[in-house]
Amino acid sequence: METLYLTHPSCRLHEMGDWHPESPQRLGAINDQLLSSGIMPYLAQAEAAPAGDEAILRAHTAAHLERLRRHVPATGYYTLDPDTLMNPHTLDAALHAAGAGIQAVDAVMAGQAQTAFCAVRPPGHHACRDRAMGFCFLNNIAIAALHALARHGLNRVAIIDFDVHHGNGTEDILAGDDRVLMCSFFQHPFYPNCGVENQARNMLNEPVPAYTDGALVRKLVSEHWLPRLDAHRPELILVSAGFDAHREDDLGQMRLVEADYAWITERLVEVAARHAGNRIVSMLEGGYNLSALGRSVVAHIRALGGL
Repeated sequence: METLYLTHPSCRLHEMGDWHPESPQRLGAINDQLLSSGIMPYLAQAEAAPAGDEAILRAHTAAHLERLRRHVPATGYYTLDPDTLMNPHTLDAALHAAGAGIQAVDAVMAGQAQTAFCAVRPPGHHACRDRAMGFCFLNNIAIAALHALARHGLNRVAIIDFDVHHGNGTEDILAGDDRVLMCSFFQHPFYPNCGVENQARNMLNEPVPAYTDGALVRKLVSEHWLPRLDAHRPELILVSAGFDAHREDDLGQMRLVEADYAWITERLVEVAARHAGNRIVSMLEGGYNLSALGRSVVAHIRALGGL
């Protein structure tokens, strides 16, 4: 069964200035690598529909959503924090990014695909219940998880976050919800400088030092993530797929390579086969070295789809 590949043209219209690393060129780099690798024809492709208010408000406050709507600029930028800016297309892009996760969940739950990758931006895992931050406006993965629980009658889902930065927004929204197990590793100390103290029982946060390589990451996945995932028995696995822990990415100081992302994904595919009917939905988060990002996404999708 094909892997579903979801994106939307609006995701390329959001931009925060020529200086900003979270740029539209990221999606172009992914597309180029998928084409040159020869795997694009093996993917089922679709455009994402925008998320509706009901789905968004499971994860965010009404005040947060209204604040985003109120500050869409007619021209130029509106600054929410020093590195999180809105242009006239940002909200539309954010709605389609969140909608991609919802659409992907619906597709895998309906058996239309076993796995899905959402090539969307802006990313989402720093967006908290009541505020945007860290390049993120809506928390795409939390919205998808809560949609799966509310609309598909699931009792247990897992979120895997392998971005170099801690997914503080996802934790803010889902901490204490025992239906969701979140497993992550992240560079520490590093932005957003949290995730270590007072972890909720459903959060498995693995802080690692700068210059951590794939050998240590594989060890913690094998010894910590996999036993917790098997104990949780997720009916659906969601992935916050950030690729900025790659050794070529200057926004972090970790030392992963494409083979590490493939290995992690292969282990998740095995967990999904045991517990989740093979269902995995992956959503793009970070990754700012364009070449490394494109190559890493190809490795990830190959492993997702068994290509």
